[in-house]
Formats: sequence, structure tokens, C-alpha cells
Amino acid sequence: MAVIGVKEDHLVQRRSQRGIRRRVALVATGIVLAAGLVATPAPVQADGVNLIVNGGFEDGLANWFSNTAGSATLSPTPDAYAGVGAALVTGRTNTSSGPMQDVSGKVRAGKIYSVTARVKYEDPNSPATKAFVVTMHYGGSSYTNLGSVTVPRGQWGLIKGTFAVPAAQNVTTARIFVETQWTATPTPPEAHLMDFKVDDVTLEEYTRSRTFEVLGKVPGEGNPLISHKFGADANAFVHGGRVYLYMTNDTQVYYPGPDGISPTNTYGGINTITVISSGDLVNWVDHGEIRVAGPDGIARYASQSWAPAVARKVIDGKERFFLYFANSGGATGVLVGDSPLGPWHDERGSLLITSATPGASNGRNWLFDPGVLIDNDGQGYLYFGGGGDDRSGSYENTNHPKSTRVIRLGDDMISTVGSAEVIDAPLMFEASHVFKRQGKYYYSYSTNFGFSGPVDPNGPPTGAIAYLMADNPMGPWTPDKYAGVIFRNPGNFFGVGGNNHQSVFKFEGGYYLTYHAQTLNARATGGTGQGFRSPHIAKLAFNEDGTIQEVIGTYDGVDNVRNLNPYRVIEAETIAWQQGIATKKIDGASAEFGAQAPNLVVHDVDNGDWTSLASVDFRKGAAGVTAKVLPLVAGGRIQLRLDDRTAPVVATIPVDAPLGEWTEVTAPLDCVTGVHDVYFTYAGPDGVDLFEIDSWTLTKRTRT
Repeated sequence: MAVIGVKEDHLVQRRSQRGIRRRVALVATGIVLAAGLVATPAPVQADGVNLIVNGGFEDGLANWFSNTAGSATLSPTPDAYAGVGAALVTGRTNTSSGPMQDVSGKVRAGKIYSVTARVKYEDPNSPATKAFVVTMHYGGSSYTNLGSVTVPRGQWGLIKGTFAVPAAQNVTTARIFVETQWTATPTPPEAHLMDFKVDDVTLEEYTRSRTFEVLGKVPGEGNPLISHKFGADANAFVHGGRVYLYMTNDTQVYYPGPDGISPTNTYGGINTITVISSGDLVNWVDHGEIRVAGPDGIARYASQSWAPAVARKVIDGKERFFLYFANSGGATGVLVGDSPLGPWHDERGSLLITSATPGASNGRNWLFDPGVLIDNDGQGYLYFGGGGDDRSGSYENTNHPKSTRVIRLGDDMISTVGSAEVIDAPLMFEASHVFKRQGKYYYSYSTNFGFSGPVDPNGPPTGAIAYLMADNPMGPWTPDKYAGVIFRNPGNFFGVGGNNHQSVFKFEGGYYLTYHAQTLNARATGGTGQGFRSPHIAKLAFNEDGTIQEVIGTYDGVDNVRNLNPYRVIEAETIAWQQGIATKKIDGASAEFGAQAPNLVVHDVDNGDWTSLASVDFRKGAAGVTAKVLPLVAGGRIQLRLDDRTAPVVATIPVDAPLGEWTEVTAPLDCVTGVHDVYFTYAGPDGVDLFEIDSWTLTKRTRT
């Protein structure tokens, strides 16, 4: 089976037609997908009980006491997230002060546990957002953070995590507590030592279900965009009626261990770029990976390829495409392509942005996360950089690290002109991106997390996508250009936080935002993530003065901009929703995208797996369906269903061709008309791969 695209048997589905997004109920686990909430099946518990006693504080403060006794006061409060009681923490003198419970004798070395807690703070003098943490204390100086969340002031936030107790860990003394993010110097006090409330604390032993695995992307959802692999830092590029997303390939370093859970993503070793595209924003084609860096890469002098950005320019009468990428945090490189899908080649022979680039480095800032803009006059600009917080704790360094830059590109787009100029974006961290709308330039970026110094309460929140507006691509980008927040940290919407990265694109008359979140990773691990990210999109709206309306993260995604035309060759790796499959590159050209594009196929197809297409317009009738397949065993078959993967079969394609040979197999359709979601369900012998699929073709009904 594929690593990520997993199975389930008890999902009650409602169809999604003509771009309508609907909710579903996970009947087997009793979880209903309510508006904007994470739908994650409950992990299977070894003993089915919460190891925390009185986790909802319905019995007052029974079994709870204050960590670091004497530095805080615990009181019951009726202001609860659920039920009639919660705990109020007041009078704190250090950040680790919070409600604690002894779990000695309950947790065991070598076991995996899940933890949750609800937290809220309300002090109007405190920051607009604050990071809260659930921590385990094993005695002495042995502390482990189990889960965290950044919470907006006045709102209940959900801390959620899955963690393993190390096999060698002494658990004779084990205590769990809730705290604000640790700092040894909590000044000013209102930024770190605010009163807060805690409710609904759970600690449960976690084992992966052997009979039910969560669906990575529920039919009807638009986010995440793909569910058979990861993709982060998506940069959108529109060309020829399609939007292409170029992404950091987190899947490259996803290696589940014997327990099914991968080690945390360190981002090291990622030297390929993942590409997907869509003509309707709902059905996405997997174009595979670009081998950018490393010994087998196009740019062998680079070791990593993160956070890509793409631009197009006609040079000497030839259309050329430019793929900028981060070589870890130390430099930025560029490849040149003949189309949005390549082939890609190295024309420069060295990295584009390094510490030797005039004005690029201040000695501590990163030189990564490129963003590219080509203005109407053909002049190109590259935006890059990040970091710069030297953890000194100073207000200026935290809020104005001046760690990003903008530099003019040469006419060839693979050289620079002049010196890079400083961008002074408030609370700057990373993820530079620029777009132009109605004569205004928008510089967006990800804010830092307030690592050590006090955060300006009048500036942007931590871990969010903020933006500046200017009248010139060079700015000047100064704090007075700060215009607001586009998107808060994904943890506010999906229960799992992490870093943030974005792009903005215009498609079919509308503006859209890309961002990433650990939604697929969380579902694959039972509620938490290890830093493996997935692409999302949202519709972008503007106010009359040109400022951007803040985006809310949802699983809904966006409506399709058009229905899918089935009367042509469709790559089988074009997918709205799927379960259990993977994709791989094979030799030859793509039947749909031509000789310049890599050819991918759907593989790892087992009995019960399925793929689907959304909003397929059969118009006045289809007469047949053809699949190009590579049979691997006898007895395989493809079933076509409409609007639901458990709906009646309207056509069955027997995969009875010679084993190991690519063959087209066909089945008649009984005059299917109108717009439907189409599900291809795969059947055959259990326990073996059935076949590989290259493409689909439907034929129109011929009127007589």
C-alpha cells in the first residue's frame, strides 16, 4: 500500500457536484465534521481510558496542583470550554507555572501517547497571540514538550500532540503540566505571565488502528489539494489556462518506522521539487518531482531545494521559464526550463544569491525563500532572505530584524544587477512573496514566533502571513507600509501549527492564496504532525482601498472554476480524492501534456483502492470509457461509479490484457449524462498489486 493514501470502510459520503463542498460523518468513530473543525478519528486506546483524572475539572481542582509550588495560584472557574468547570491560573512568577498532575505509574517507557488540552487567556495588556505548551517532567532537568498551539487572545485554543516516551526514559516520577512557552527572562510580565484557563486535558495511550485508517482527504473537501503525498511552500504560477504549484518535497524525508509514525521532518536532504497543476482548482494532476540538487540533480553544486518560485519571460523571441530555489538557508539558485514542466537545465553553473552578492547578507540572515516578480516593463525582481533573530532578546531585533532583501534581476533572469536593498517588515521571519494588483505591489511574508524578545502588540501576530503595500517593486519596504494580516498560523484552524508559507495568484478573474498545513500528516498519525506539510488554497478578497480581507483556513478549499471535460485523454494521476494509491514516473512522454512533460502513472493499486474526478461534465451522453493499463495479475477490474464510491457500478472494465504489457481496455457506458463526480474503484485478488494506470479516455454518444 502507499504510505499516505490510506483506507477506511465506514465513511458515509455525500457527493460534491458543480463545485459544492459538503461535510461528511465518520460513523465508525462517531466524529462529525463540523464547520472548520478537524475531523480525525479517535486513536485506538490500549485500555480505553483517559490517564488524566478529572481532566475536565468537573470535580474542581481534585488531583491537580500548581507546578513550581508557590509561584502560581490555581482556582476553579465556571468559564469552561465544555462542562461546568475549568482551572484558572493566576499570580504566576515564571512561565512554567501551570496546572500539573502526577502520572507516575501510568506512562511507560517505549509507548506512544496522545495529549490534548484547551487553553484561553484574556488579559487586554497581553499580546494578541500566545504560544501554550503541554510538557512532561520526568524529574530533575528532564522536560519534554508534548504539544503546543498559538492561541489568539480571548479564544479557546487546542493543544494536540502525539509523542513517544523514550525506551530508556526513567518514568518513576512523571508529571504533566500546561505552561506558556518557556523563557528564562519573562519580561515584560504581561507578555509572558498572563493569567490563563485550562480545560479538557487528556492523556491516552495511542496505537494505530488495524481495522480502520483515516482517509487523507474526504470526498467533498478541497483541502489539502493532494492526499497521496506531501508538498510545502507552494508557489503558484499560471500559464496556458492552468495553475502550476511548485513545492518543497516533504515526502522525500517521510519514513514511517515500525509503529507507522515517521521521525520529525528536519527538512534536511530535500533536494527535489514537487509539481502539481489544475485547470479547475479541484482536480489536480501530479507531475512528479524535479531533481534539482544533490549528486543526481541538475544543479549538482547545490545540496537542497526548498521553497521554489517560478516566473516566465520571453528572451530573444523564446519563451523561457525560471525556477528559483533555496539551497537550505545559505543561498538561492535558479534553473531554466522550456515549459512549466521542463525539461529543466542549469545555465548559470553556480548559485545566484550568496553571501558575496552585494547587499545580500548582514552576517546572520538567511539567503533563502525566493520570491520573484516580473513587472509590466519586463524588469525582474528577486525577494529573498529571512531569520536574523539572534536570540538576543532585544525589542528591535525581534520586531525589525531587517533580514530580507530585494534585488533587481538581469535581463537574462539568472543574474543580478546592483546591490540588494533591505526590507524592514515588522516581525519578519521568512517566506517572501510579491504580487501586483491595480498598480499596487503587495509584499507578503511569514512573521516570526517571538523567539526571545518582546513582540510589538501593535504589529502582526506571530507565525502569521502579514503584508506590506507600496507603489514600487523596490518599495522602499519600510514599517509604515505594513497593511495587515492575510492568514494566521494554521494551528488556529487545524489544531496543528508549524511554519507558514504562501503565494498569491490570479486565475480566471479571481485571486487565490496558497498556504500549507499539516492536515494530511495529522490525519495519518492520529491527530498530530511531525512537520510534514500539505498544500491548501483559499479565495482572496480585497477591500475598496486595496487592503486584503483576512483568510480563514478550512478543509473546504475553493469552488471549481469550470467543470471537467472528459472527452480527451486524461492522465490517471489527475485526482480530486483518492485512497490507497501512489504515483511514479515511467519512460515516455505524457499523453496529455506532451513530450516536454514527464509521464506519471498510478501504481500500488490494491483491491479496494480508488481514485476520483470531480464535476465531470458528460453533457448529452457518454458511450464508453477506456483505460490504458499495465496488468500485474489476472482477475483485476476497474469499476466506474457516479457521485459516491459506494454507488452502483455503471461500467466495469475487465483488466484482462496480457500481464506486463501496456494495453487499452474498454467498457461501454449506458448513456451517462450531466455533471457527476466520477469514482474509479479497483477490485481483484487480495494482497497483491493489481495493475498500473496511465490514462483515461471517454467517448461521446453518437446520435442516430
